[in-house]
Amino acid sequence: MDIQTLDYIIIFGFFAIVLFIGVYVSKKSGKSSSEYFLSGRTMPWWLLGLSMVATTFSTDTPNLVTDLVRTNGVSGNWGWWCFLLTGMLTVFVYAKLWRKSNVKTDLEFYELRYGGKPASFLRKFRAVYLGVLFNVITMSAVTLAAIKIGGVMLGLEPWVTVVAAGLITVVFSALGGFKGVVYSDFLLFFVAMAGAIGAAFYLVNLPEVGGMGAILENDSVKDKLSILPDFDNKKALITMLIIPLAVQWWSSWYPGGEPGGGGYIAQRMLAAKNENHAIGATFFFNIMHYALRPWPWILVALASLVVYPDVASISQAFPNVPADKLGHDLAYSAMLTKLPSGLLGIVLASLVAAYMSTISTQLNWGSSYMVFDFYKQQINPNATEKQMVAVGRLSTVVLMVLSAFLALAMQNAMGIFNLLLSFGAGTGLIFILRWFWWRINAWSEITAMFSSGILAIVLETTSLRPFLFSPETGLLPDWAELPFIMVVTSLIWLTATFVTQPESKEVLRDFYRKIQPGGPGWKKVVDEAEEDKDSVVLTDEKWSVPSGITAMLLGVVLIYTIMFATGYWIYGKTLSAAVLTGVAALSGFLLVRVWNKMKDNIL
Repeated sequence: MDIQTLDYIIIFGFFAIVLFIGVYVSKKSGKSSSEYFLSGRTMPWWLLGLSMVATTFSTDTPNLVTDLVRTNGVSGNWGWWCFLLTGMLTVFVYAKLWRKSNVKTDLEFYELRYGGKPASFLRKFRAVYLGVLFNVITMSAVTLAAIKIGGVMLGLEPWVTVVAAGLITVVFSALGGFKGVVYSDFLLFFVAMAGAIGAAFYLVNLPEVGGMGAILENDSVKDKLSILPDFDNKKALITMLIIPLAVQWWSSWYPGGEPGGGGYIAQRMLAAKNENHAIGATFFFNIMHYALRPWPWILVALASLVVYPDVASISQAFPNVPADKLGHDLAYSAMLTKLPSGLLGIVLASLVAAYMSTISTQLNWGSSYMVFDFYKQQINPNATEKQMVAVGRLSTVVLMVLSAFLALAMQNAMGIFNLLLSFGAGTGLIFILRWFWWRINAWSEITAMFSSGILAIVLETTSLRPFLFSPETGLLPDWAELPFIMVVTSLIWLTATFVTQPESKEVLRDFYRKIQPGGPGWKKVVDEAEEDKDSVVLTDEKWSVPSGITAMLLGVVLIYTIMFATGYWIYGKTLSAAVLTGVAALSGFLLVRVWNKMKDNIL
C-alpha cells in the first residue's frame, strides 16, 4: 500500500501527542495508588463517558462487526446490541450504587458484600481469573486485529506489529496510569470517530462499489441488509434475536457488558466526582456506543461484500496473509487499503488510537486488580503507596507481554467473542441480584464462576458438545448451547445458595448501612435489625429501582430507535426512518421526565 509522507506525519504526530500526555501526567499519577488507578475520584461525567466510548472502539470491534455482517447480515450484530439492556440497567440502577460503595475496584465489593474466608478467596481468585485470564484473552483479541490490519495494510509480519504497537502502548500506560488513559481517550475518541466516518464515506463511494444505491441493489448484499433477522427463518430468529434479548444480556458476563456493571466500566464510575457524574458518564457512553457508532463499520462491511464477496477473493487480493489469519473479518482491513493519502493517515491513526485506548484501559484495569485485590491482600498487606504504584507498572508490562504471545496464536475474533460469552453464561443474574437480595452469598458466586467455566471448557474440548448440540445427532438444537450453560449454572449456584449459610448479620447490616439498597429483598434484614434496635435505614428516600427500571426501558427504546432510524435514513427508507425518529423523540421526552423525578438533572 502506498503510504505518503503526509500519512507518516499524521501517524507519528499522533504517537508523539499520546506519549507526551503519558509523560506529562506520570509524575502526578505516580503519587499514590488512588491517583494511578482512579485519578483521585475527581473525573467529570463527559470525560469518563468519552473514555468509555474510546475504550470500546478497539481494533477488533470493526473486524468483529465486519465478520458478523458478512456472515449473518446486519442483524448478526444483535449478539452485542443486546447488551444495551445491561448498559441501561447500569445507568439508572447500578451506577449510583457503585459510586456509593466507594471501593477502589469492583472486586473490593466482595469483602463489602460478603464476609469471611469465602469472600477473601473470591476477591483474590477473581483478581487473577479476570485481571489476568479474561483480560489477557480480551487484549489478545484486540492485538490479533492489529496483526491483521498491519499485515493487510502495511505488509508487516505479525511479530513486528505486536512489538511496535505493544511497546508504545505499554510505555504510555505504565507511565500515565488512569489519568493518562482518560486524558488521551479524549483525543483518541475524536481521531477514531473521524477515521471511521471518513473511511465509510469514501469507501461506499468507490467506483467499484458505486455508492449506497449500488450497494443496496447488489446480489451479494441484498440478503444482508435487514436490521432484524428473517422471521421465517426460525433458527436465525432464535440465535440472533430471541436468545440475545431474552437470555444473553442478563445471564452472561462479558467485558464491558457486565450485568450490574463491573470491570473497566465500574472503574470509571468509581473515578467519577459523585453519583450524578457516574450516571451521566454511563448514559452518554451507551448512546454513543449503540445508537451512533456501529453504522460506519456496517457500511464498510456491506461495501466489502461488493469488492470481496467471499474469503477466497480476499486471499487472492492479499496472497501474503498467512492462511491461519484469513477470514471474513479481514475484509475491513482490505477495504482500508483503498483509501487515499491523508485520509489513509487519519484512518491508520484512528486504528492506532482505537488499539491504544482499549489496551491501555485493559492494562490499567487489570493492573488495579493485581495491586489492590491480589498483591496488597495476599502478598504485602502493609505495602506503601510507592510500592503499589511500582507493582502496578510492573503488572502492566507483564499483562501486555502475555497478551502479545497469545495473540500470535489466535485466528478469529468471533470465536473469542463466543468463548467469552460461554465462560460467563449463567453468572449474570448474580451480579444483578446481589445488591438487592440478602440471601446471595460468596458461595453463590464461587459455584457460578467455576460451573460456567468448567461447562464451557468441557463442551468445547470433548465429544460431549456434538453429542448434545449437533443438528444431526445431538439431543438439543445447536443454538441451545448458551441457554444450556445458563440453566445448568443457575441451578448449581441457586442450590449452593440455599445449602450454605447466609452471610452474618453484621456483614449484611454493614452493607445495608453503606449502600442503602432498599427493596423487598432486604426486608428480612431490616426487620431483624429493627427488632434488635439496630438502625440500618439511614434515609427516608423512596426505593428508586421501579423508577430506574422505567427509565431503563425508555432509554432502551430511545437508543434502539435512534439506531434503527439512522439505518433507515441511510437505506433511503424515509417513512420508516421518520416514524422511528418520532418515537425516539417521544421516548427521549418521557425519559427526561422520569429521570428528573428520580434526581435533579445531572447535567
